[in-house]
Amino acid sequence: MPALITLAVTLLRLVGELQHWSPVLFNRAGGGALVGIVWLVPIFGIVFAFQLAARGQAPARPLRTAGLALLAFALNSAAVATAFALKLTIVGALSVLAVSSWVAVALAYRGWPELARILLAYAFAARVPVVLLMLAAIHGRWGTHYDLPPPDAPQVEAMAPLSKWFWIGLLPQTTVWIYVTVVGGLLFGSVALALERRFAQRP
Repeated sequence: MPALITLAVTLLRLVGELQHWSPVLFNRAGGGALVGIVWLVPIFGIVFAFQLAARGQAPARPLRTAGLALLAFALNSAAVATAFALKLTIVGALSVLAVSSWVAVALAYRGWPELARILLAYAFAARVPVVLLMLAAIHGRWGTHYDLPPPDAPQVEAMAPLSKWFWIGLLPQTTVWIYVTVVGGLLFGSVALALERRFAQRP
């Protein structure tokens, strides 16, 4: 069900961008759109966390899970800062982030393996359709955020469609966005569980 809901949001955003609906809801330029699957990460992170807790598969110290997720976030943020400091090309920066994203996932995974596995499965279920959608959008030049290269990236703009898809579609969707889903879901899920336990202990 979470995968189907996410696919429905993906298709809704595509239709909204193609039909030039409100840019507040469907931003063709990329970030900031209110309709987007990234906003589902905290929701499903919390839902999955409470489902596991109900089955007795939650960590004794959920704040430790949150701490590892924050450490993973700091690690990836440091990689971003390093890429900017070194003034890497978009290809170089994406290569660094691809590696650091999976390192961050591996680190955060240790905090709550059961939740991390569910979030990994959900992440791929959410992102594989986007990868395929971006391939079609780039080849068809649909003029949506699915085929839009990063700003000030002439290196990517000049690429052949398949190469462009690899660098702005396949690679980030299977690395950076997996990281966002898993680490973000672990963070929100563990914090929500810790708060629920704290309030449950109050008289």
